[in-house]
Amino acid sequence: MTIQNLRWPGGPLRGTAQLPASKSEANRALLLQRLAGGGTLTNLSEAHDTVLMQRLLTQAADTDQLDAEDAGTVMRFMTAYLAVSGWRGTLTGAARMKQRPIGILVDALLTLGAGMEYVEKEGYPPLRFTGGGRVGAGPAELVVRGDISSQYISALLMVGPILPGGLRLRLTGDIGSRPYISLTLNLMRHFGATATEGPGEVIEVAPGGYRPADYAVESDWSAASYWYALVALGAPGSAITLPGLRQRSWQGDHVIQHLMRPLGVATDFLTNGGGAHLSQVAPALFDPAAPRLDFTDCPDLAQTVAVVAAALGRPLRLRGLHSLRIKETDRIAALQAELRKFGADMPEITPGVFEVQPGAFKVEGQEIDTYEDHRMAMAFAPLAMRGPLVVREPQVVRKSYPSFWRALAAAGMMVE
Repeated sequence: MTIQNLRWPGGPLRGTAQLPASKSEANRALLLQRLAGGGTLTNLSEAHDTVLMQRLLTQAADTDQLDAEDAGTVMRFMTAYLAVSGWRGTLTGAARMKQRPIGILVDALLTLGAGMEYVEKEGYPPLRFTGGGRVGAGPAELVVRGDISSQYISALLMVGPILPGGLRLRLTGDIGSRPYISLTLNLMRHFGATATEGPGEVIEVAPGGYRPADYAVESDWSAASYWYALVALGAPGSAITLPGLRQRSWQGDHVIQHLMRPLGVATDFLTNGGGAHLSQVAPALFDPAAPRLDFTDCPDLAQTVAVVAAALGRPLRLRGLHSLRIKETDRIAALQAELRKFGADMPEITPGVFEVQPGAFKVEGQEIDTYEDHRMAMAFAPLAMRGPLVVREPQVVRKSYPSFWRALAAAGMMVE
C-alpha cells in the first residue's frame, strides 16, 4: 500500500492552480472526431480515462481485444461505437467494471440491430461484438429510462447521426444528469449534427453523419470543485485563481460556484477568458432545519460538498445521490465510512435523502481509504487545511487529475 501524508503549513491559500482539461468534454470530442473523420482537438485532458479513450479508438482498427479498465465513460461510449461500426471482438474491463451494469445500453443497441452478447454475467461486461448494424431508411426509435446513467444516453445520441435513418430517443421518468446530455448535444452540433429536443422528452437526431471540426476543450469544473473546498477550509483570506474556466460553460459541474457560495467561496470571472478567481467570504446563514441540495444533475460534486459541510459544522441534506451507488465504488457507503473517522456521519433520514451530521468534527492524522476511486481521494484531501491527513493509494487520482498532488504541493501543501 502506498500512502500520502498531507499537511498545510499555515496561513491563507494563495496563487494560481492549473486544472486538467475536462475529460467529459474530451472523451465525447474524441469519439465525435472519429465519427466525423477529422478535426483538431486542443487542450485534451491528461486524465487516464482520456488517454485510454484515445488508445482504444486507435486499437480498434487492429485488434479484436479491447480493455476499458475502470473507465465507465470509455466502456459506455466504446460499446456504442463498436456496436454500430460492425467491429468484431471482445470489450472487457477491470473487476469493478464487470460489476457495473450495462444492460440498458446493450438492449438499446440490440434493438438497433447490433450484434452483441455477454461473455460472462448477463447485463454486465465483458461484451462480445459479432458485427451487424441497423438497415432501413426509417429513423430508429428507442424508449429509454431517463434516470439511468447519462453516459448510456450520450452514447446512443452520439451514434445517432450515422444510423441510416437517424435516431428518435424518448426518455421516460425523471431525467438524471441532464447537463451531461446537454453537453453531448452541444458537442454533436459543433461537429455538424442536427439534434433537436422536442416535447415529451423526445430527442430527434437527424441522419447525415458529422463533419470535421476543431475544438478546444475547457478546463474541468469537476476538478475545480476541490479547489473550492481548499479555499472554503483554508485560513481567512484564502483565494486561488483557476485558468481555463468559462463563465458560459457546457459542463454541468459549473454549478459548484453556486453550491459553494453559501459555504463561503465567491467566484469572479476574469476578463478576456482568463479563468475564475475564488475567494473566501463569509458563509451564508443556513436554515436551522438544514438546507436540501439536489445532486441529480451533478452527482460528481456530492462528495466534495458533503465533506466541506461536515468540516465547517454545517448540517446539510442531500438528495439525488442514487447514481453514486454504481460509480467506481459505492460512493455513498464510502463517504459515510470516511466521514465517521472524523466524528461526522451521513445517514439516510428518509428514502433518498441523506443528512450530513458534522458532530465533533476533528482532523488529526486520520487515514483516508480511497476505494479505488479518484473522487474519494480528492474530496477528502482538502481537509488537510484543518490538520494532518493521510491518504491511502493516492495514485487513484490519475483517472481524472494526474497532477493533483503536484498542484497541491505547488500551492504550498506539504505532500510527502
